[in-house]
Amino acid sequence: MSRILITGGTLVTMATGSADSVSADILIEDDRIANIGAIPEARDAEVIDATGFIVLPGLIDSHVHTWQTGLRGIAGDWTVPQYMREMHAGLATYFRPEDVYLGNLIGALSKLDAGITTLADWCHNNPTPEHTDAAINGLEQSGARALFLHGSPKPDPKPGQPHYSECPMPADEIARLRTGRLSDDDAQVTLGLAVLGPQYAVYDVCESDYRLGREYDLIVSAHTAGGPMLTPGAFEKLIGLGLVDERCNIVHANNFDDALLKALADVGANFTVTADVEMQMGFGYPLTGKLRDLGVPMTIGADVEPAVSGDMFTAMRLTMGVQRNIDNLAALDRGETLPDAATITCRDALEWVTVNGATMMRQQDRIGSLAPGKQADIVLLRATDLNMFPVHDIMSSVVRQAGPGNVDTVLVGGKLVKRHGKLLFPDLHAKQEQLFESGSRIVADLKAA
Repeated sequence: MSRILITGGTLVTMATGSADSVSADILIEDDRIANIGAIPEARDAEVIDATGFIVLPGLIDSHVHTWQTGLRGIAGDWTVPQYMREMHAGLATYFRPEDVYLGNLIGALSKLDAGITTLADWCHNNPTPEHTDAAINGLEQSGARALFLHGSPKPDPKPGQPHYSECPMPADEIARLRTGRLSDDDAQVTLGLAVLGPQYAVYDVCESDYRLGREYDLIVSAHTAGGPMLTPGAFEKLIGLGLVDERCNIVHANNFDDALLKALADVGANFTVTADVEMQMGFGYPLTGKLRDLGVPMTIGADVEPAVSGDMFTAMRLTMGVQRNIDNLAALDRGETLPDAATITCRDALEWVTVNGATMMRQQDRIGSLAPGKQADIVLLRATDLNMFPVHDIMSSVVRQAGPGNVDTVLVGGKLVKRHGKLLFPDLHAKQEQLFESGSRIVADLKAA
């Protein structure tokens, strides 16, 4: 049995009913938290002195297209029509399996580097089983925890081919994964579906995909961007058939009316906001406030890293700042004074990337908070760094001041993956060089076509 004792830290446990912070030690045995409290030195335990550190549960990115990592920076000025044209109909079609592998490997490692121990990898560039296997290989080799959401490519159809909106999720491929390498829901990398949904698919495809998710008991995540749906009324039909429940994740949904949001929430569906991308690409105001008003917990994600930052500190601040501004202006428009207190709190924001993310992935009994029996996914932030010091309010400092540069130590399932500010992955520089060559070749191939 391996044992690690983290001593002297200030814990933000995010456990139900917990205080914002507590001074306590953490004993880790193998992959789990064995005890939290005043713990005497444990025999044979590796000791990590966390004096001057804030100790958090590993953060969770609930929506990211990790295969795009090698194309960071190219989409900083794109709107959604340009993204669909340049990325899906263009660059994506030149990805080889090894390109997807490198994107997922380095993308997941960059998450770990930023204190994100779990990601929902929305993989919608897997035209062959080889691409899919390469994507999973990258996630597994990184050491991160991941929900691999198997999606569908969106190329322009060639003559004689159906449009992607008419192509259901490949049932044989999902069966191969679900009965094979991703059969275990307690594994570090698990399986879900990234479906086209009513935004991008005809109704028969929507129903087929949701039935497939039900057959294999999988999380089903759907993009619902800011434009009109290809199949209006489809969600209502799916709800009527009992195909929408707590396994169903809705991403974006900026233009959903209150009746549809409530109908989805009433049957247990959950929602993910990616505010930075949504505002840049023209989806509309993020759903943050509407979900709050309905009492529906939400999660957040980075989404398209070629356009935006992939760290959750930035995502938390931007998402809460946008909604605070919306609420403030709405109060003034009603002739009222500004609210007496912030309408989105720092604890709300941290819940988006911890406990809520765990619930979205149906892993709330394993991750998302620090408690005995849970997986030891743990992050140590240096509270003495100049951008954070002095710390007067732990929750505020984590959400409003901290950044990836403050992440000193990261554990996933009790295994150290970052220590003293350095990732422990071997040959990282060589893999980075390969990713650069991969992205450069893909861009060149598209230009040469």
